[in-house]
Amino acid sequence: MAAMEELLLHFTNTTTLISTFLILFILYLVSSSSSPQRKEPPGPRPVPLLGNLLLLDPKSPHTALYELSKKYGPVYTMHFGPKKTVVLAGHKTIRQALVQNDAFADREALPIISDLKLTHGIVFSNGDTWKEMRQFALSSLKQFGMGKRSNEEKIIEEAQNLIEVFQRNQGRAFDTSQPVSYAVSNIICSLIYGQRYEYDDQQFRSMVDQAITNTQLMGSPSVQLYNSFPRLFSWVGARNKLLEGASANRKRVAEIIKSLQETLNPHMCRGFVDSFLTHKIKLEESGKMNSQYHDDNLQISVVNMFSAGSDSTSSTLRYSLLIMAKYPEIQDRVQMELARVIGSRQPRVEDRKDLPYIDAVIHETQRIANAVPLTVRSASRDVTFQGHFIRKDTPVVILLSSALQEEAEWEKTYSFNPDHFLDEDGNFKKREAFLPFSAGSRNCLGESLARMEIFLFFTSLLQHFRFTPPPGVTQDELDLTPVVGFTLTPAMHKLCAISRHL
Repeated sequence: MAAMEELLLHFTNTTTLISTFLILFILYLVSSSSSPQRKEPPGPRPVPLLGNLLLLDPKSPHTALYELSKKYGPVYTMHFGPKKTVVLAGHKTIRQALVQNDAFADREALPIISDLKLTHGIVFSNGDTWKEMRQFALSSLKQFGMGKRSNEEKIIEEAQNLIEVFQRNQGRAFDTSQPVSYAVSNIICSLIYGQRYEYDDQQFRSMVDQAITNTQLMGSPSVQLYNSFPRLFSWVGARNKLLEGASANRKRVAEIIKSLQETLNPHMCRGFVDSFLTHKIKLEESGKMNSQYHDDNLQISVVNMFSAGSDSTSSTLRYSLLIMAKYPEIQDRVQMELARVIGSRQPRVEDRKDLPYIDAVIHETQRIANAVPLTVRSASRDVTFQGHFIRKDTPVVILLSSALQEEAEWEKTYSFNPDHFLDEDGNFKKREAFLPFSAGSRNCLGESLARMEIFLFFTSLLQHFRFTPPPGVTQDELDLTPVVGFTLTPAMHKLCAISRHL
């Protein structure tokens, strides 16, 4: 009898426990369904360990992410391996997130970024470091002419040097990548260091070539795999090669900074480095030392500005020349407009307003080139965005390429079509979905510089040369498919620059 009572008591306790769990589970479901602000973004079902990685095309991951947004909406969840991430797509969603909301201003600290010690400086830092370094860099670059007439003269001078390099090929086919990269890099060097370099300077060439390699490695599939599984794939060759290359460039930067420091005249600053060192000295002398002004922030800020100021601009310029060779009828219209408005004199920034077709061609090149297809942020707090709950510290992919590919916004999305930026009367028109420089508080620091460079280099080169495919290569065979890296760049190719004998 006692045994029966004990069994009954045990059964009753177990039943009560199960009932309690059922009640709590039902209450949870009810509260979840009645709390739309806790509704997380939808997304494809992840598989164990790999998440949704099998849905991505390694050759064009940003395109795959955009296609998924058509199914799951402009705010959806994606699992990069075990890491749960939110993707934001479409220009309206991107603008709302970056301009109207401060919850997505922080950068995601990817494993490779931590390994490279890039969490100082401007691009990958957060909080007070980012605010102070960005503001100081912006004011310094403006002080040394960014977006002003003095900088225009430097770009024009560099364009003449580039023209001379192109002329030496005497119409023979050549790879445009190195001379274009050296010319563009010299502009940012003049702002950072206060000097330009000859294209055959070995230290300069090594620095530029290594920066290009590092950018490609940063976005390589194996490094992205490491970012998803840092403990499993720390051995991958691309990661180790990237660490070695970044270390080598850091040493070169340190040597240049040391040389500038030894010849520093606080009353005659030559560039950003001098301004930083002078500001640091003034803070020390006043006893108001700001903890942000240290060697790591200086070195990484220089690395950030050099990479950002070189890679995407040179890539866009190379694309512009490739597109001219691929579409000779568009090149004809560009050169006709140049001849009618400019003649044989040097193009100036102020001419842009009188060159609507060229302006449209440049904008369409930026749209097609799509140099920076995405940026990765992190939710700085719990936030409800477009009805979806996003938890603090969740990585957030801002899919910039989706704004440039949106079928509803571009009449011929996947074709090169300057008419996207022209009205019925042939005047230039702005497009809200045009976001190559991102938006909001973390938009491209050097946007005004990049716009000036692309315009002046492009018009100067098209004024002097006609670009054609190499002998034996048809226009149709010129491939605009990009090479995927941290930024997108044209595949290796050669062009002929035929002198126009102005």
